[in-house]
Amino acid sequence: MTRTALVTGASRGIGRAIAVALATDDRRVACGYNTDAAAAEETCGAIRAAGGEAVAVKIDVVDPESVDAAFAKVEAELAPVEVLVNNAGVTADGLVARMSDDQWAKVLQTNLTGAFHTIRRATPKMMRGRWGRILNVSSVSGHTGAPGQANYSAAKAGLVGLSRAVARELASRGITCNVVAPGPIVTAMTDEMPPEWHSAMQATVPLGRLGTPEEVAAVVGFLASEAAGYVTGAVVPVDGGLGMGH
Repeated sequence: MTRTALVTGASRGIGRAIAVALATDDRRVACGYNTDAAAAEETCGAIRAAGGEAVAVKIDVVDPESVDAAFAKVEAELAPVEVLVNNAGVTADGLVARMSDDQWAKVLQTNLTGAFHTIRRATPKMMRGRWGRILNVSSVSGHTGAPGQANYSAAKAGLVGLSRAVARELASRGITCNVVAPGPIVTAMTDEMPPEWHSAMQATVPLGRLGTPEEVAAVVGFLASEAAGYVTGAVVPVDGGLGMGH
């Protein structure tokens, strides 16, 4: 059965890999973006080149009206969203003693409140269809903490509580809600980090390397599948063992 998925933050990196992976499993995919329409179209192009169906959708997850408009577009051009992947996120790093209210609010609003907005919009139709998969992309820093990222760590930890509350509320309707928690992943951002940062990460991660977006996407793909219908409220790490024991 063909399902319809919406992936926020699908312009590049982990979000792009997730969108492509979902499309290869016979799903129509809406590639959500906020600012980079061209990159989102590139993601859609990769999906279409592989024979899938995709549409780029502008969505500012902080703004409920933008979220509603994006879902309406997906419903009109594809079908109601049955698989929702909350991957959109931002950083605004700073030591806690000097972190501004704006830095704190920006990250919490996008990374945590934004997920609430999309989940709230998606669930009524999932409930009517008695089927749904909600995946929230957190981070290893959500349970280990990260210096200079009090806002980011708090938001990513908050996704766990949000996901488990949603999982309990919606379980009787055949809807699951899970968390994927990546560790350090090779992206355009990590490519810009100095060699000593890469060396430190490789020394810290038990598997001795950074992960790939495709490895995260593979886990999301399983959790979004029919086969994962008995998995809900779970936090699945994709971190090379970095967060084990937490």
